[in-house]
Amino acid sequence: MDVEGFGELLQQAEQLAAETEGIAELPHVERNLQEIQQAGERLRSRTLTRTSQETADVKASVLLGSRGLDISHISQRLESLSAVTTFEPLEPVKDTDIQGFLKNEKDNALLSAIEESRKRTFAMAEEYHRESMLVEWEQVKQRILHTLLASGEDALDFTQESEPSYVSELSQPGRSSLDNIEMAYARQNSYLLEASVNVAIGHLDYHSKALLLQSLAASCLGESFVGRCSLVLIISCLEFPCFLSPTLDILQMYDKPHLPSFQQMSQPLRIYKNYTLVMVFGNLQQAQLGGVPGTYQLVRSFLNIKLPVSVPGLQDGEVEGHPVWALIYYCMRCGDLMAALQVVNRAQHQLGEFKSWFQEYLHNKDRRLSPATENKVRLHYRRALRNNTDPYKRAVYCILGRCDVADSHSEVADKIEDYLWLKHPPFMLPTVLLCFPPGESHFLANQQSFLYFQVLFLTAQFEAAIAFLFRTERLRCHAVHVALVLFELKMLLKSSGQSAQLLSHEAGDPPAVRRLNFVRLVMLYTRKFESTDPREALQYFYFLRNEKDSQGENMFLRCVSELVIESREFDMILGKLENDGSRKPGVIDKFTKDTKPIINKVASVAESKGLFEEAAKLYDLAKNPDKVLELMNKLLSPVISQVSIPQSNKDRLKNMAHSIAERYKAHGISTTKPVNSTFFLLLDLITFFDEYHAGHIDKAFDIIERLKLVPLSQEYVEERVAAFRNFSDEVSQWL
Repeated sequence: MDVEGFGELLQQAEQLAAETEGIAELPHVERNLQEIQQAGERLRSRTLTRTSQETADVKASVLLGSRGLDISHISQRLESLSAVTTFEPLEPVKDTDIQGFLKNEKDNALLSAIEESRKRTFAMAEEYHRESMLVEWEQVKQRILHTLLASGEDALDFTQESEPSYVSELSQPGRSSLDNIEMAYARQNSYLLEASVNVAIGHLDYHSKALLLQSLAASCLGESFVGRCSLVLIISCLEFPCFLSPTLDILQMYDKPHLPSFQQMSQPLRIYKNYTLVMVFGNLQQAQLGGVPGTYQLVRSFLNIKLPVSVPGLQDGEVEGHPVWALIYYCMRCGDLMAALQVVNRAQHQLGEFKSWFQEYLHNKDRRLSPATENKVRLHYRRALRNNTDPYKRAVYCILGRCDVADSHSEVADKIEDYLWLKHPPFMLPTVLLCFPPGESHFLANQQSFLYFQVLFLTAQFEAAIAFLFRTERLRCHAVHVALVLFELKMLLKSSGQSAQLLSHEAGDPPAVRRLNFVRLVMLYTRKFESTDPREALQYFYFLRNEKDSQGENMFLRCVSELVIESREFDMILGKLENDGSRKPGVIDKFTKDTKPIINKVASVAESKGLFEEAAKLYDLAKNPDKVLELMNKLLSPVISQVSIPQSNKDRLKNMAHSIAERYKAHGISTTKPVNSTFFLLLDLITFFDEYHAGHIDKAFDIIERLKLVPLSQEYVEERVAAFRNFSDEVSQWL
């Protein structure tokens, strides 16, 4: 049965093959297995693509249909949309069609005006954005520059030094970032600022403020350091009113020949005389003090301690048992030239022409010999005294004739003050600066920070001395407060721009003059503790009350605003508004009576940073009700439809708004009508939504009917539409 079936099948196949070969029109195609497989794959891919596309269409139809969309009209709506982004001019019409031409011209004029207005609006927006970005970047750049330390030659060295500390580095535990020394400075600084404020308002005279300056100067590096006559120059400057003149340019110091030199200042000489007094009264038995009170007897007693036995090499005899040149030198060192002349008169037969030279030196107000006499002294020194064995004689001749500046006189100048006094007799400040080449390497500044600071300070290089001391972290507070005292005395040469390095030289300044970036110095110092000790930081910022930044903004206002925004200590710094509308004073009241400009400035900064709630409170504190309601409208508008939940954002803002409304109504505080009406309308809308969410539909309907915001019947449609145009954006977006 199976064989017959296969035979029949074979017969049919042969028949079909014969019929196919017999048709001449059809070409005979022979395919191998690979070609047959490829053809099958192509047919299969076509079927799958068509099937998947149909499946995707079905799924999309089901999804859109479940959302209630009319699928049949979607393609028509999409085709009706236009992707044109600009207004296209209308097609021109024939000139004979007058009505069409006029209509087309009118439409073109309107479209042109709209397009021009759009371009102008976008250009203005881009310009405002660019200016805002430039101002913001400038502020960020200044903040970065104040944070980073100076680069180049003024870069700060953070390497640890082996020099022992002069102060205790232990700090009390707590949230404060200030250590014991810095906190002590802050307290002293507070006293000084109170004096400055009282002087400004006439409650304190300048002499009392000067005493506080002396107290701050004495605390800068300790009493022992002041005793070695470093910062006493600050105090001594109080003797010269020219330094304190408000109209004096500090650069004039380098051009006025009548200003005192280091040797002419009475305070450093008086301190050395006090040093001899201490030595004498501390060793009365050895000093053998007696005779007529005066410098001469004091020096005699001092030499009994300084030179208890005869020193070989001293020349020209003695006066009352003491070397004559030693007596002359120490009388001059104590600042008493008449006492030195007394010694010269007693030994004049041993000194030759020196008496006449010394008298000329004494009677010259600039303490300088005439050129002819000076040449004689120098010639005599080169011929007879250069290699003299008496160090006191060589030192005295070098003072009179300015001889041999290379001689350090180490036998008699064993302290830096003596060294500077010998090296720079009555030279003016420019000469002192230019004639002092030794630098940090000469004095081993890394190992002897205080010594090199004294050298710079005593040679009137105040700015360089402060910048050098500021390099070391543990000495930074001392440097800052030295700068504060000099700043108050108007003796600090400041940089003209805040972007300058900590220590810089500007075009037009004398070659040896350097300027200190005082603003950067203060901001670098306060950066450490302004977040934890804003009260103390504010005291330091007050020194910047007369400084301006590159935008002409007051630095005190700018620093206060940044400090308040970053620390969020609004109530402590700016004060607090009581329930009765009165203002509780803050720390800022310590520095000024009129606090409104400062509070308005902080509020403006907070508003520009998007802190609308804080800005509204600050404007309320500054008695600026229009800005308060304007910001409250912006805050209330996004939340009026939200459900009121305790402690939520809406609940807080609603309570704040009701408090403001009640207080303004109770005290009769008036604002502009548009802002006021918008504010109270938003409060009514909040009440409407609260009633709605609470399920009180009738009450909510009564509120919306009373507000007359939406037409509840056909006859009020036109009226409500006309009124809609008068609503602000905060209200209209909810209608």
